[in-house]
Amino acid sequence: MKSKIATIIGVLMDLGADRRGVDMGPSAVRVAGLNERLQNLGYTVTDAGNVAVRNPEMMMIANRQLKYLPEITVACQTLAGQVRAALESGAVPVVLGGDHSIAIGTVSGLASHYRQLDQRVGVIWFDAHGDMNIPETSPSGNIHGMPFAVILGDGAPELTGIEGFSPKVQPEDSVLIGARSVDTEEARLMRASGVRIYTMREIDERGMSAVMDEAIILASRNTAGFHVTMDMDFVDPSYAPGVGTPVPGGPTYRESHLAMEKIADSGRMLSFELTEVNPVLDISNRTAELGVELILSAFGKKIM
Repeated sequence: MKSKIATIIGVLMDLGADRRGVDMGPSAVRVAGLNERLQNLGYTVTDAGNVAVRNPEMMMIANRQLKYLPEITVACQTLAGQVRAALESGAVPVVLGGDHSIAIGTVSGLASHYRQLDQRVGVIWFDAHGDMNIPETSPSGNIHGMPFAVILGDGAPELTGIEGFSPKVQPEDSVLIGARSVDTEEARLMRASGVRIYTMREIDERGMSAVMDEAIILASRNTAGFHVTMDMDFVDPSYAPGVGTPVPGGPTYRESHLAMEKIADSGRMLSFELTEVNPVLDISNRTAELGVELILSAFGKKIM
């Protein structure tokens, strides 16, 4: 990561999941001091404000297998344009969610920018879940369980076709780290996807350091670099209680920081995204505070 310029983009997305509150995530992260603390690391920081999204109370669900599809599509299209604009200005986009459906917009904008340069991008996806459901397999119809599938080219055409091309990333350039709660049919799709998936068992057996070394190689060997997207339920809920779908048995505080420190050391991160911070479910903004600390580690903050 060569740029010392960061552009903050919030996305007030509360439509991709059933539990409410993640639309307040960008505010919680800003309250935790993200902008000022990035500046203290030597970055020039611009805050582009928020992509506004209508509240569920204002809308009807037209398709139970793809809840709020039109609204999520519009928000992701808008976000993709803002991510492209940030990249064109020479900045590293830092996208704050909102539920994890926003990754469709972020990766679309990133991939579109580098496609014009005839380059591919990789993805390192930190999550307790697979996020690879398609409408036919989703038990809930919640789009926040589908974004990884969408960027790989599977799912609703309205979403896969954002920015005019699909897929946005190749499976061999993509990794998922931290999986420990996967739907039955989704597991079949994940095994067939070609994405390198590191479950918590593999992290337990091999250690976070070895997993990250391998993941960074896979996501960067054939690409301009990689996008980092973190669902805060990746971290064990004892450290990050303010998430909508907590799953016990996740990485510790230090394992999570080590993963981000490895990313900083690689110098290959193109953009960063933090999702699923839910202040309604949090305790004294602990999850947003940890999210900011993890972003700082990914942007180069060291112990000494």
